Amino acid sequence: MKGLHVIHFYGVGIFGLFVVYLCKIHINSKLDNFYVYVKGKGNIPTSSHTSRSHQTKPVTINDSYVYSWPKCEQNTSAANITDFSSLPGHIQDFLYYRHCRHFPMLLDVPDKCGGASQSAEVFLLLVIKSSPVNYDRREVLRKTWAEEREQNGVWIRRLFISGTMESGKEKQRLNKLLELEHREHNDILQWDFSDSFFNLTLKQILFLEWMERNCPNARFLLNGDDDVFANTDNMIQYLQGLEDNDGSKHLYAGFVFENTAPVRYTLSKYFVPVQVQESESYPPYCGGGGFLLSGYSAMVINNMSQSITLFPIDDVYMGMCLAKAGLGPVSHMGVKTIGLTIHSGNIDEHDPCYYKELLLVHRFFPAHMYLMWHRIHDPSLVCGIRNVIQNKP
Repeated sequence: MKGLHVIHFYGVGIFGLFVVYLCKIHINSKLDNFYVYVKGKGNIPTSSHTSRSHQTKPVTINDSYVYSWPKCEQNTSAANITDFSSLPGHIQDFLYYRHCRHFPMLLDVPDKCGGASQSAEVFLLLVIKSSPVNYDRREVLRKTWAEEREQNGVWIRRLFISGTMESGKEKQRLNKLLELEHREHNDILQWDFSDSFFNLTLKQILFLEWMERNCPNARFLLNGDDDVFANTDNMIQYLQGLEDNDGSKHLYAGFVFENTAPVRYTLSKYFVPVQVQESESYPPYCGGGGFLLSGYSAMVINNMSQSITLFPIDDVYMGMCLAKAGLGPVSHMGVKTIGLTIHSGNIDEHDPCYYKELLLVHRFFPAHMYLMWHRIHDPSLVCGIRNVIQNKP
């Protein structure tokens, strides 16, 4: 039967052959609505797309699911866009595959929140964007601010969200690394798409779809990168202190960018040509290094994203989705997604007293992260009046 290739057949015998036969019939007649349920793990929806840079192949999640995926085809009409041939390769690639929004899931944690019906027990869900190569960052985070724990009487849960990198044997090695981590920690969501800067938006919307299925009632989310220092103790205190908001009302808090415009400088990492967006302005948005969302606002973004074309800068896209719903960000002075400036040449910029009262600071090396977490929790730490801290220009 065309399009079906079966791998990993775990002792299911004649019954398994019968199940596969039925699956083949169903896939042939109605592929887009096909669901596979094996070993009591749950329903995993298939996708109508696959990785833009890799051949379609069978996928097994947690040694339980057996199914295949059709390939997301290139939108060749994108080449008709004005001056398309003059655009950088990664911009061309984005435009060719901008319509692709569903990809095979390689690693899943459907029970992370205790099931959809129990997900309200999760007060703060840490959603950390991490590329496969960043093993050292993930390990440090698991031991520091992203440790799953009960804090102030509420639960913190952790997820790393990832795509795939490289190709051939190196891709296999990196995927195996994530699989081993996942077996030990049960904390990785991975899809088979290229884990690149311009695909961060794709990573975000894939997670939000996952959340709607598996964790729809989580109270709040920290959405951030794996190189931020997050004082999750302070975040719990801040969120518990919100007036009349248990996660069922809007919250989108972080370092707010306002009155910003697309970068038209071609050599910039953030370059967005007019072929991608003609408008010369962005809506207000929180810096993507790290921001706090209520569960309500996360679901608003998910709903709005269904009718908003993908945009390559993920934090801007979050702002676009909320702006369409008439919602905006709120600035929190404890979130420093563009770093800190200490106004003294004689003071250590990694003095823990500067970080003890903050919520989040972007860009930390793993070793500094580990050290800082333990220093701010040192019971002998004494902090006095410090120099003024402000964001870097």
